[in-house]
Amino acid sequence: MPLDQEIHEFLLKHLRSVQENDTPTYHETTGADLTLYEWWVTPHRLDGLPFHEFMMEANAKRGTVFGAEGDPAPTRFDLSNLHIQHYGDTAIASYTLLVSTASAQGVKVASHNETRVIVKIDGLWKVVHVHKSPAYFAPHVDPKA
Repeated sequence: MPLDQEIHEFLLKHLRSVQENDTPTYHETTGADLTLYEWWVTPHRLDGLPFHEFMMEANAKRGTVFGAEGDPAPTRFDLSNLHIQHYGDTAIASYTLLVSTASAQGVKVASHNETRVIVKIDGLWKVVHVHKSPAYFAPHVDPKA
């Protein structure tokens, strides 16, 4: 399998584990020393696995998945403009994450930009760093332009 395809399939498996509250697969695909910047949570770096573990366990108890509010709703994600760079045992995946959620009011799509750094550790790919940023016009850009 070509390396880009291998990394893409790994990335989808990792993202599904978060979306589906699958903590065993999340642990399998994530480095223990994970660092994250999640702009909508805090302007500071988050370290380690407990942040997502708590979120996933709470969502699982409520019967919801990532992206759904209230009652469980059909949710999917897409990686727009996915670009994979690889350098030996390190890969960088950058894309715009689109999360679509269906409800009685219609489909709502939320988006943000993500970069995930993926490293091969003991023969297995692991996400070791995530950086997310909003997918909207910068304050100095006229949104009507």
